Amino acid sequence: MVRVIQISDTHLSPSKQHFEANWGPLARWIGQHKPDLVIHTGDVTVDGADQETDAAYCAAQLASLGVPVVAVPGNHDVGEVGNPHQPVNSERLDRFRRHFGDDRWLRDADGWRLIGLNSMIFGGGSEDARQTEWLEAAMADAAGRRLAWFTHRPLFIESPTEADTGYWSVKPEPRRALLDLLQRYRVEIVACGHLHRWHEIRLNGTHYVWGPAAGFLVGQKLAPPMGGAARLGAVVYDIDGENIDVSIRPVPGLTDYWIDDVVHEVYPPREAEA
Repeated sequence: MVRVIQISDTHLSPSKQHFEANWGPLARWIGQHKPDLVIHTGDVTVDGADQETDAAYCAAQLASLGVPVVAVPGNHDVGEVGNPHQPVNSERLDRFRRHFGDDRWLRDADGWRLIGLNSMIFGGGSEDARQTEWLEAAMADAAGRRLAWFTHRPLFIESPTEADTGYWSVKPEPRRALLDLLQRYRVEIVACGHLHRWHEIRLNGTHYVWGPAAGFLVGQKLAPPMGGAARLGAVVYDIDGENIDVSIRPVPGLTDYWIDDVVHEVYPPREAEA
């Protein structure tokens, strides 16, 4: 059996340590569960998109787990397409890759191929086109393995055909292209972070998993109503051949911090980039 643990949205920083107290319990819990691989589904950092020290600090924290770790970037790690304050660009992507490794990757585990995608470049021109070409090749040569995607931002909130949800999910145009690939190659699991909620959706043969945050929760002052529950935790994937057991679990010792209470300190208003 292969055990994979998904963690998400730790939001760590050496200077803004508002959620730092949750790292110790999470790291101990991971050690107790003895995973073969840890997948971080983004927002590792408070502001790795602009702060080299945040990226370096968080990379060291992940390395301290003592097990193989891969990560996909979140918006706070590399910025995002169309964001006037932190647009994703080569400098931000290079910083992530330097500290955390490739922003897209694959790992084979028994009868499964696990694929990590950079959702911050969806709809973003040449970087997105190169990733899409790579993704098709990764799925085409999976040699019969079942497929799972790991991203930061979810493909949708309520429905694959929903309108633009702004900050919260992938834009409709790139979403349509991704859903076409998902259906063509029969992707069975799509796991994300970003929403800071604990939720599962099963639709048209695909199991959508919202991996809960480990850093903080988001209240209704900042987030629209959506499914699932505002709970901290992690996800365990136990893989045995082609079989997989997916379990969203609480992590003992995590404190329910709410970003609503400190957002003005952690993420103060920014000027748009020139």
